[in-house]
Amino acid sequence: MLRPWDFEINIEYNSSKAMYLQIADAIITNIKEGRLKKGMVLPGTRKLAIDLGVNRNTVVEAINVLIQEGYLISKERKGTFVADVLPISTRNIVSKTTSEIDEVATQQVLIRFDDGHPNTKIAPIKELARAYRQIFNQKAKWQLMGYSSAYGDLNFREAIVAMLNNQRGMHIDVNSLCITRGSQMAMFLTGQCLFEKGDCVIVEDPGYKPAWQAFEHAGAELIYVPVDKEGIDVEMVAELLKKNKRIKAIYITPHHQYPTTVTLALSRRLELIKLANKYSITIIEDDYDNEFHFGYRPILPLSSFLELEHYIYIGTLSKVVAPALRIGYLVSNNLDFLRKVGDLRKIIDVQGDSIMEQAVLQLIQDGTLKRHIKKATNFYKERRNVANLLIDKYLKDYVNYSLPEGGMAFWLEPKVLFNWKLLEERLNQSSISLFPPSHYTENTSSVGFRLSYGFLSDEQLEIGIKQLAEVFSRSRLI
Repeated sequence: MLRPWDFEINIEYNSSKAMYLQIADAIITNIKEGRLKKGMVLPGTRKLAIDLGVNRNTVVEAINVLIQEGYLISKERKGTFVADVLPISTRNIVSKTTSEIDEVATQQVLIRFDDGHPNTKIAPIKELARAYRQIFNQKAKWQLMGYSSAYGDLNFREAIVAMLNNQRGMHIDVNSLCITRGSQMAMFLTGQCLFEKGDCVIVEDPGYKPAWQAFEHAGAELIYVPVDKEGIDVEMVAELLKKNKRIKAIYITPHHQYPTTVTLALSRRLELIKLANKYSITIIEDDYDNEFHFGYRPILPLSSFLELEHYIYIGTLSKVVAPALRIGYLVSNNLDFLRKVGDLRKIIDVQGDSIMEQAVLQLIQDGTLKRHIKKATNFYKERRNVANLLIDKYLKDYVNYSLPEGGMAFWLEPKVLFNWKLLEERLNQSSISLFPPSHYTENTSSVGFRLSYGFLSDEQLEIGIKQLAEVFSRSRLI
C-alpha cells in the first residue's frame, strides 16, 4: 500500500526554473529533511500528478531526474523508492558558513568544470517527444522513411534560412546551406572540400582544437595568431597575408571567441573583410553560441556583410536543444564548394536524420524553440551572475577576468605563474576537474583556462571555486 502524499510542493508557474525541476528539488529537500525516509515508496506518477495539479509527463520527468541523480530507485512491478544510499549533498551551500562548506568539500565531491556545455536538464525533451509522436501519427508518415537530400530536408533548410536571414542579417537561400550532424561534421566537410595539401589556414590562439584537427586532417598547415581583448590580431593577419601566398583561409569565432569569450571589435571585423577580399581568402566563421547572448542583441556575423566575397558560416542547434541531437549547418556563397560538400556528404553519410529535422522543425514552427532559447538565456545569465560573485569572492587575488556577455563559461587568466602539472595533480586530489591551457593552445606558456557554469548548481560552483582557490594558493611558481 502506498503511503499518503503528506507534504506540499509549491510550484511557481512564472519561475524560470522548469516545473519538473521544481518538483525534483522539492522531493530532494523532503528526503534530506527526513520527511521522506530511505526505502520509503512514493505514490505513482498518476496520483502525484493529480495531487500536484500538473501534467503526468511533468512528474515522470521529475522522477527520472531523481533516479538519474541517485535519490530514488525504481523496482520493476514494485514502484519507486527513496534510495537506501543517497548521493552526497551539496545543495544550499551558498548560504552555509565557511566551516560547513569545508565539511562538504572534504567529502570528495566531484566538481567538473566542463568546456561550457549546455545544461541538458532544461532541454525541451517533452516537447521534442511530442513532436516525434505527431510525426509518426501523420497519414503520410511513410514518405519520411525514404531517402532525402544530402543537404537536408527542404522544409527544415527553409526554416534555418529564414532564421539566419531574419535574426542574423544574412542574405541566403536554401541552395546556400547544408544541414550536418553537428558543427564538427561541418568542420570536417569544410576542411576536406576547401583545402589541399600544402595550403595554410590562419587560426586563433588560443582556439578550438577540434577545428584545427579537421583542417590538419585535410592537409592544411596551421598558422597561429594571438587573441587580445578585441579579438584576433588583425595587424598580424595582414603581415602574414603579405608574406605567405599559401594562406587560403582564416578560421575565427568572432561572436564569443573560443575560449576567451571576447567579441571581435567592429573595426577589426571591417579590416578582416577588406583583407579577405584583397587576398581572395575565405573566412570560416564558427558562430557556435549565437543564441546565448546576455546584452541587447547578438553581434551580426561577418558573413552577413554583403561585401564579403568568400565565406563559410558554421552554426549548430545542438547547444540550443541538446548535445545528443547532432544538428548543425554549413552556409557558403561559393556554390562550387557546396557542391563538393554535398558529394562528400553522400559518401560518408547519405543523408541527415530527416525525422529529427522534422521534429525540430515543429518546435521552430510552433514557437517552442524560441521560448526555450529565451528561457535558457535567462537561466544561463543567472548562472553566470552566481559564478561572477563566487569568482570575485574566492579567486580575485589569483585571476583576472572580464564578465562574459554570453555563452556558458568564464575565461580566467592567473595573475601569477603556476606549475600547471602540480596544479592538475592537486585538483585531482581535491576532486576538481577542469581543462588546462593545453586544451586550447600549443603555446604552453599560455596560462588562461575556461571555467564553466552552465551545468553546475550554486552549491557545486561554490565548493569548486573555493577549492580551486585553495589549490591555487599552494601551486605558485616561486
